[in-house]
Amino acid sequence: VPPGGTFLCYEISVCSSSKLQIVHGGCFVFSLSKLQLKTGDLDPRLFSRLRHLQKLDLSDNLLDKFPNSLTLPDLRVLNCNNNKLEDVTALKQFPLLEELTYENNVYLTLNDDYKVMFLLQNLRLLNGKDITKLANHVRRVNSRKLTSKVTAHWEKFFRDQLPEKHTAEQVKSIKKKFLKSVQTNVVYGPSSLSEFTRWRVKMIAEEFLSYSLGLELNSDTEPEEKTDENEEESTESPREAAEDMAQVGDFSSYISNVTVTPSKRKRNHSKSSPGNKKSKTQANTKEEAAEDVSAEPLHFLQCHSKGNSREDFKTQLWSCVFEPVLDSGARKDPIVSSSRTVATCGGESVCLIDCETGTVLKKYKVATEEFFSVAWTTLTMVISDSRKKAHNILAAAGRRGIVKLIHVAADFCYGEIKAHKKPIATVCFSPTQETHLFTASYDKRIALWDIGIPDCDYNFKASQLLVLETASIPLRIALVPTCPEQYLLAGCEDGCFAWNIKLDKGQKSRPFEAIFQFPDEESVTTSHRVDGLAFLNDDVVVSKSSKPGCIYLWSWSRSFDAKGKGCQRTMSAVILAELEWSTTDMSYLTLSTCPAKEYVFCGDEQGSVWMYNLSNHTKAWGSAKGKRSERRISPTQILKWPELRVNGEQPPEILVNNVVADPAFTYLVVLTSVNITAIWKKS
Repeated sequence: VPPGGTFLCYEISVCSSSKLQIVHGGCFVFSLSKLQLKTGDLDPRLFSRLRHLQKLDLSDNLLDKFPNSLTLPDLRVLNCNNNKLEDVTALKQFPLLEELTYENNVYLTLNDDYKVMFLLQNLRLLNGKDITKLANHVRRVNSRKLTSKVTAHWEKFFRDQLPEKHTAEQVKSIKKKFLKSVQTNVVYGPSSLSEFTRWRVKMIAEEFLSYSLGLELNSDTEPEEKTDENEEESTESPREAAEDMAQVGDFSSYISNVTVTPSKRKRNHSKSSPGNKKSKTQANTKEEAAEDVSAEPLHFLQCHSKGNSREDFKTQLWSCVFEPVLDSGARKDPIVSSSRTVATCGGESVCLIDCETGTVLKKYKVATEEFFSVAWTTLTMVISDSRKKAHNILAAAGRRGIVKLIHVAADFCYGEIKAHKKPIATVCFSPTQETHLFTASYDKRIALWDIGIPDCDYNFKASQLLVLETASIPLRIALVPTCPEQYLLAGCEDGCFAWNIKLDKGQKSRPFEAIFQFPDEESVTTSHRVDGLAFLNDDVVVSKSSKPGCIYLWSWSRSFDAKGKGCQRTMSAVILAELEWSTTDMSYLTLSTCPAKEYVFCGDEQGSVWMYNLSNHTKAWGSAKGKRSERRISPTQILKWPELRVNGEQPPEILVNNVVADPAFTYLVVLTSVNITAIWKKS
């Protein structure tokens, strides 16, 4: 386009089925809107000839990313609304860009807003808002503080590790360790910006190594996640969540002034050696028998408060489950090899927490709901251009009998299933059929749903596959590990039951197939509340009943007679052992297991966590003639609840409703009756 803005008209072939007229009067404007364009349709050979292009409209297409070589050196205005963009870092190729809009790109988050503010030094308007002041803060203040933190981290932990005369291998090793450490430990800003902070820290650390120490600079600045602390105010996300499910800022509170005294209960007590250690939550730790203590406190969070009130110590927390690790995906954390993100629920909200940093990564609220249960599954979804990608989906359910389906990486509640007319006590996904979801309700039914796989527009179809009739309210459910598509166990208000759930049977509504008898004080009974149920391995079931002070371990294979005929048969549970537990008659304090480490966990009515390492017993139980342990097995350790003070006062009586470890038993998450989530880390 010659200087002076002579009117020009071009006709350019965009694809085999479309032709587009481009009109210019004063500046070169190119509109490619509503053409179903995909990333591969943006031909760099065409765009390289448009060196004076100043305005480009790519809205209402199917773009998932930008090619890195469009070569538009004079581009000032870019519209990418209503696409499927997953990353914004390629926009740095447009250094003169002043106005940018990319609303309704479901995979982009607040972190991407901050990335473009940093990368595009001339950007004034983002999604129609003047961001000049905020962008200057991001480019200057934020960068200055992060640079100071990165430099201090090197000086404190790594400077002395690199010898004056070093080899290339030593340089490579120290660089790898430093980049990993600095991204994990350098934290700054609100939790909603954790990914951006991680991304900038890596960039700054690589520049520091390159320019200060002469180490090779890695230009790869892929998005990474998830650490930070609240040091500056948050900015509202530009995208609204669906329906009444919204992502909100991090209003969690840390509980400070904590005195923690772990206690051991063993048959042979060793001499104690006192020690003091301070956790990241300013928790003062006094350790008894320090060489034996296997876990220490990291964080105490108050993140499910009604109305975000710091005075809320009444909201009950009920369920937590660790997020599965994805093998691939744009949002995978490359630093952490196993999951440290846990979903928790209680009251009107569901939270996602980074256990290492104590950061509340995301929070979802439904004002009229009380959530009782959450569960994860991984779905392979078609995202664009017929490409498939694995994404983690979170199901959350509670008092309203509705299951919410949340695509966490996209901050999007894409649908709901009206599963029951009464509250849902618990939910779980099949380990072999990723779309199969079980919901157990106060209507005395357990339903099996196929939630379907959402398409690229989040359209999905859910269908009910099966209904299991129960004699009383189901409280806990577990699929049998050796045959998860055939048998389901449920702990109910009036006993422990089993169902045949095989779908090739014609009967859609089924009664229970077996009820299990357990020893009572002087007899055998089926009538007792089972409020804790989990498998320790492929065969050993762990269940907790209303009988005070006792947790049973029993054999599924030796208790259930699969060859028997007829329904509603009574079978005696073959008890392998009893675990010593609290003598309380308090119900609904559930248990959990860590099969990989052969641990059982259960909280009590005094805020303590009872831990049982059963690795010395499972081999004997696995033999065909394995005998019942004569004595009750004592806990390996009891984690005592610390002395917590909020505004100088202790919270009310603390019940541990649930306690869950990640699969590798690195973290232990404790949910209480007083709206406090405690996170412990294995030493």
